[in-house]
Amino acid sequence: MAKLNFGGTEENVVTREEFPLSKAQEVLKNEVVAVIGYGVQGPGQALNQKDNGINVIVGQRKGTKTWDKAINDGFVPGETLFEIEEALERGTVICYLLSDAAQIALWPTVKKHLTPGKALYFSHGFGITFKEQTGIIPPADVDVFLVAPKGSGTSLRRMFLQGRGLNSSFAIFQDATGKAKDRVIALGIAVGSGYLFETDFKKEVFSDLTGERGTLMGCIQGVFAAQYDVLRSNGHSPSEAFNETVEELTQSLMPLVAENGMDWMYANCSTTAQRGALDWWKKFRDATKPVFEDLYKSVATGVESQRSIDTNSKPDYREKLDAELKELRDSEMWQAGKTVRSLRPENQVVEA
Repeated sequence: MAKLNFGGTEENVVTREEFPLSKAQEVLKNEVVAVIGYGVQGPGQALNQKDNGINVIVGQRKGTKTWDKAINDGFVPGETLFEIEEALERGTVICYLLSDAAQIALWPTVKKHLTPGKALYFSHGFGITFKEQTGIIPPADVDVFLVAPKGSGTSLRRMFLQGRGLNSSFAIFQDATGKAKDRVIALGIAVGSGYLFETDFKKEVFSDLTGERGTLMGCIQGVFAAQYDVLRSNGHSPSEAFNETVEELTQSLMPLVAENGMDWMYANCSTTAQRGALDWWKKFRDATKPVFEDLYKSVATGVESQRSIDTNSKPDYREKLDAELKELRDSEMWQAGKTVRSLRPENQVVEA
C-alpha cells in the first residue's frame, strides 16, 4: 500500500499499478461473488466484475423490472441470475447492494446464509454503523468490509467503459479469515476503481450522508435555486438565468476544476471573474458553514439515518418520493434546463 501526500497529510492508498487486475483475479479465482440488488450500484459493479473476468452472479426477485434488466445486461437465469436466496446460498462473497431500507427488511434472510468463511460486502457504511437502528449485526465468523465508489453506479460503469476509473474508499469492519484485506482490495479493483483510499465504516457513512445532503446534491440544488430565483426576479429570462447558474458551471467550469483544480480554473478566467470570486467565496463559506455544522451533527447523532429508515420503510414511500421529485422536475429552472440541454450541439439533429 502506497503512502501519498494529500495537502500535507499522508494517507494510505492502493493503485492499480501496485494491485493490478491480474492480482485481483488471482485473489478472487475461487470466489463466487453474489450481487444482491440490481438498482443503483448493482448493475455497474456486477457488469464491471463480469467484464473483468470475476465469477459474478446476480440475486434478484424474478418477475421484477430489475430481473428483466439483468437479463438484458447479459445475465442468464439459472446460470448467472438467480432468485435472491439461491444467490445467497451460492455466493462466497455477498455484495449487499440493496437500498438501506431494503437491507434492513432482507437482513434475516441474508444472515442465515452467512456461513463461516464467507464475506459480506457493502458499498455504504450505513447498515453497520447504525446497527442499533438497522439490526444488521453480522456473525463473527465472516469477513465484513466495504468498497464505496465515489459516484453513482452509472458513472462507475460509464468510466469503466471509457477505460477510466472512479475513485473508491475501502474499509474493513471484521477480518475473520485473515484474508479480508486482499479480498476487499481485489473487489475494489474488480468493480472498476481508479484508486482506493482507506477509511472506516463510520467515517464513510458520516462523510457520505453529509456530502449527499451538502455540496453533492442538497446544497448545490439550493444554491442553484437561490441564484436562479434572484436573476429571474430581477428581470432576467429563464434561458439567461439557467445558463448563468447551471450550464456554464457544469459544461465549462467544473470540467476545468476536475482537470486541474479550482485554483487553476480561477487563474484561467477573466481578471474580473477572478476578482469577484476571490472577494465573495469566503462570504459564502461563512454563511453556509453553520448549516454544514448542523448537518454533520444531525448525521453523527443518527437523526438523518433514522429519518431515512422511517420514511423509506413506509409502504407509500415511492409515491411520496415521486411527488417530491416531480416538483423538482416541473420547476421552471429545470424545465428551462431541459430546453437548454436540447440546444447543445451534440444533441442537435443535423440533416445530411
